[in-house]
Amino acid sequence: MSKRITMDELESYLWGSAVLLRTHIDAGAYKQYIFPLLFFKRICDVYDEECEQILKDNNGDEEALEWEENHTFVVPKGSHWRDVRNTSENVGKAIVTALRAIEKANVDKLQGVFGDASWTNKNRLPDELLKNLIEHFSTKTLTIANCPEDELGQGYEYLIKKFADDSGHTAQEFYTNRTVVHLMTEILKPQSGESIYDPTCGSAGMLISCIAAIKDRNEEWRNVKVYGQEINQLTSAIGRMNLFLHGVKDFKIANDDVLKTPAFIDNGKLQQFDLVLANPPYSIKQWDRAAFEADKYGRNFLGTPPQSRADFAFFQHILKSLDEETGRCAILFPHGILFRGEEQEMREKLIESDLIECVIGIGKNLFFNSPMEACIVICRTRKPSNRIGRILFIDARDEVTRKNAQSFLEDQHIEKITKTYDDYAEIDGFSKIENLGDIKKNDSRLSIALYVRGNNESNATDLEAAVSEWITSKNTYHSDMNNLISMLEEVPADAL
Repeated sequence: MSKRITMDELESYLWGSAVLLRTHIDAGAYKQYIFPLLFFKRICDVYDEECEQILKDNNGDEEALEWEENHTFVVPKGSHWRDVRNTSENVGKAIVTALRAIEKANVDKLQGVFGDASWTNKNRLPDELLKNLIEHFSTKTLTIANCPEDELGQGYEYLIKKFADDSGHTAQEFYTNRTVVHLMTEILKPQSGESIYDPTCGSAGMLISCIAAIKDRNEEWRNVKVYGQEINQLTSAIGRMNLFLHGVKDFKIANDDVLKTPAFIDNGKLQQFDLVLANPPYSIKQWDRAAFEADKYGRNFLGTPPQSRADFAFFQHILKSLDEETGRCAILFPHGILFRGEEQEMREKLIESDLIECVIGIGKNLFFNSPMEACIVICRTRKPSNRIGRILFIDARDEVTRKNAQSFLEDQHIEKITKTYDDYAEIDGFSKIENLGDIKKNDSRLSIALYVRGNNESNATDLEAAVSEWITSKNTYHSDMNNLISMLEEVPADAL
């Protein structure tokens, strides 16, 4: 019997699964166990729901149950949720066996989607804990009737955010503040039938936001082509599960380093897209600069970034990935890319290319464990005639709300910023339009304060942004060291 699950019930149910893991594993590792189990349960419940409908449509003919085209995903015999639930010993092994069997039976769609968590590590996950986790998930039936795709997708997003809140500094690799993502989506205005790409897609939140925007306008969204690439294997798997749970089936998510091995190539050149949204990792130092210097895809057309900061490598990859007629992008960057001296020559060439349409400064504390302010850079390959040779600067630092230790953009903030961009309007103390010639006279600096608030504040603002970047870099270093120490602690002494 169908029982529609409310959002409050769904959120409580999902977070309850994570609570069971507390004291057993680190908060940053919740996602590698909870997400695969949730997806496994959903697949099996929908499979049962489909079986019921198939029998009804075929007058009880059980042979129809074996037709793969009748199912979203195939669940092999012996690999169903109930098979794992009925296992009393070696539960971790039973989970791994079932997950691998489902991946194998749906290799074109699900290969590697469940990740490679250490399910069989009984020191970390004893049978009793796994059985409790299975029983908790078994308390609700996750059919489409009980929990439609959009609602389960919202629940999944809730869980991603909760994991981000709980794990602190490790969060940004797979979660970007959704109100900022919503702002970027509202500015780019994705359309039915377009192609959308995120080269550092994390959990695919930006791609899903674009689909949601088209749905909200009651326009056809199933013909949208979705592409993403993510270097972290677990995070890319989470992104794929996220898209499936939101009802998106036509997508390609690649797991690889986009600077070293871009996944989407068309006749020896980078594939081009209508929209690109991205939150690249900030100012990374570990990247193959030498290879980029001789990049065969021509992604160094502005120059080769310094080893200490790969920001302009990601920037150039994105610009090269834009469709020559319809291409537009929104990228989250640290403020440093707007003024750092070591990137001045590249920035000068970028300005001369007249690809930048708008630079938006957003408020502090919108990113986990970081007080830094970020900027959104909007580019377009074919700017409207009234925007050619000009760049709009928007100072939206004060357009932010902080509540319960969380910072976010409210609808009124998003509407104000978006309207200013759409109208390409100058508002005293908030936005200013500058021509490229005047910008070049300022050493090609794109500092927002320099144009919106005048020269007196620009140097102080640049210094503040630089210090904020340094703090973020320091926090990332300490986070990486702590993760390394934790990994070493799990390695048996005789293996060292």
